[in-house]
Amino acid sequence: MSETRVIAFNYVLKNAQGELIDASEPNQPMPFLEGKQQIIPALEAVLVKMTEGDKQQVTLAAKDAYGDFRQDMIMEVPKEELAHLKIDVGSHLQLQLQNQVKVVKVTKIGDTHVTLDGNHPLAGVDLVFDVEVMLIRLATAEEIQHGHAHGLHGHAHHH
Repeated sequence: MSETRVIAFNYVLKNAQGELIDASEPNQPMPFLEGKQQIIPALEAVLVKMTEGDKQQVTLAAKDAYGDFRQDMIMEVPKEELAHLKIDVGSHLQLQLQNQVKVVKVTKIGDTHVTLDGNHPLAGVDLVFDVEVMLIRLATAEEIQHGHAHGLHGHAHHH
């Protein structure tokens, strides 16, 4: 069994058009526990081969990132079902479906129906990550037990 590592990386995420989508906080690389699906698997596959200080640009097709845009994730809901909620186009709602909570976005409000989009905001978007590996270390026993990294240096921070 190989040792599980914690890898911390800085990233800047853009879409294929070069528009900024997201970035890690300055001087706060994002740590993740190897092999735990805490970040996009296709991105993790690249990061685990890198060494400290390496920089790389990783381009992921939508299907390898947050999935293709799915038409069947778009729902039309009668307005009265959402009458108790204050909604606008662009609002996000949490729907309780069977045993999971789904976040959906209101994309259209018609006379009788509201259109909800359950796709991930980045579904159908090709992603370009500029990544820089800042730190690689062995995970502590506690981290492995808990299944996530406790900050950069392996001790939990209490806020």
